[in-house]
Amino acid sequence: MSVLDLARPEIRAMQPYSSARMEASGGQVFLNANESAWAPSGEAGQGCNRYPEPQPAALVEALASLYGVRHEQLLIGRGSDEAIDLLVRAFCRAGEDAILIQPPTFGMYAVCARIQNAAVVEVALTADFTLDVDAVLAALTPSVKLVFVCTPNNPSGRPIPRASIERLAAALTGKALLVVDEAYIEFVDAGEDGSVSDLIERYEHLAVLRTLSKAWALAGARIGCLLANAEVIALLRRIIPPYPLPLPCVAAALEALSPVGKDRAHEHVRIVREQRMRMTEALRDLPGVREVLPSQANFLAVRFEQAAAVYQRLLAAGIVVRNVQRYPNLGDALRITMGTAEENARVLQVLQEPVLHEQALQGDAI
Repeated sequence: MSVLDLARPEIRAMQPYSSARMEASGGQVFLNANESAWAPSGEAGQGCNRYPEPQPAALVEALASLYGVRHEQLLIGRGSDEAIDLLVRAFCRAGEDAILIQPPTFGMYAVCARIQNAAVVEVALTADFTLDVDAVLAALTPSVKLVFVCTPNNPSGRPIPRASIERLAAALTGKALLVVDEAYIEFVDAGEDGSVSDLIERYEHLAVLRTLSKAWALAGARIGCLLANAEVIALLRRIIPPYPLPLPCVAAALEALSPVGKDRAHEHVRIVREQRMRMTEALRDLPGVREVLPSQANFLAVRFEQAAAVYQRLLAAGIVVRNVQRYPNLGDALRITMGTAEENARVLQVLQEPVLHEQALQGDAI
């Protein structure tokens, strides 16, 4: 059985759009794409009068080298969000198929499924936010075409052991595509399980999401990619928009992936790991903090006695954290991203300042 047997037959059969840039084969005078012959004013706009490469060769080369995959096993898009959307549209028939997720988890899996009118099967993580492989497999039905696993998990920060992912991959052979979201994998401590992208060669139905938004500081550039079997990548290239990557974003990504850019990113990741450890210890000692969840991401999920009041208190001081109380098993929690040492110290300062306890209680009661 081919992994493509899991995909929508109409997507496999469709004739993809052929853009002018894809059809071009050399030349010096480009009169085939109805572009402007003049570049816009300003240095930032140079070259933007021409459509960009659908999959820029230099960026494909840089990312394939970074992630240890072949060129044909990689698709670049507008953040990993676009890859999630493409996967759902390619593998899930509206009103018939489904995805499987493990809440609490990243919300875009379910959003993309519901836009496609695909069902969402939920199998909750355990009380300590680990993956229950047996429960996932028990909930699997023939309609489930995609199983999403987020590691380290967002919003808890806990990673999924490699052994659990490999066991799940083996069990899903011929049944569903396993999509492992590794948006935060760069922040995992040395000695912990890293990326499972090396398993793509062994499991043709395994796909891995990666992004430059977090560790590579390019959230505003919207560069992410999917690592997967070459046939899956070729299928998704049929339905991705013809020019997904703006030239300035590609330039920013290539600069970030240069030797100097890599050194800078690695140093920032080191700082995040260090700050994560320090913040974990400091937050645990604060009154009103119930628990700091163990995290291998660039954030901490923190349980408070009065989470809503703490959120407002930080906001009043100009500090914005993520309220994750709506997520299962996190009704008393806030998610705090690791900032600079100075920003993190400011968070601790605000939480340590004397506060009228009555006001906090009133804030929760409103």
